[in-house]
Amino acid sequence: MSDSLPEQPPALPVTFRPARTRTVLLTAGVALFAVITLIALMLRQLSPGERVSFVFTAALLAGVLFLLARPKVVADEDGVTVVNIVSRRRLEWAEILQVNLRPGDPWVFLDLSDGTSLPALGIQPGIARQRAIADARALRALTEARSTAGPGTSRG
Repeated sequence: MSDSLPEQPPALPVTFRPARTRTVLLTAGVALFAVITLIALMLRQLSPGERVSFVFTAALLAGVLFLLARPKVVADEDGVTVVNIVSRRRLEWAEILQVNLRPGDPWVFLDLSDGTSLPALGIQPGIARQRAIADARALRALTEARSTAGPGTSRG
């Protein structure tokens, strides 16, 4: 990402999520569940137990797709909540040193004050690269504006 122009931070609260990816995953999950359930009901040679196992398997597969659609990054006045596939972490603005989305990265990484890096799967360039870049820039602008050090100051 380029740092050529300072970004104006968006109004808070704001939620960043990969909308297209989420739509594809949720649609696929519903369709998968419906098709497998329909097949289970239409196959006359299946016993009731086998039908239940078909529906249970469909529910498990749909559940996995719904989990994959869960990631988001929510920024509010007090900080940022990063919701990944199976985890959720609340960060204060001062804990975020840098927002990174380098070429080839699968999603944004947040460099934290404790020396670790936190993946933020809610901003990912998979299907909508330009949207992810804009979201990463917006989160970076918010972080710089909300940081105790202020924009343009080294916090590391």
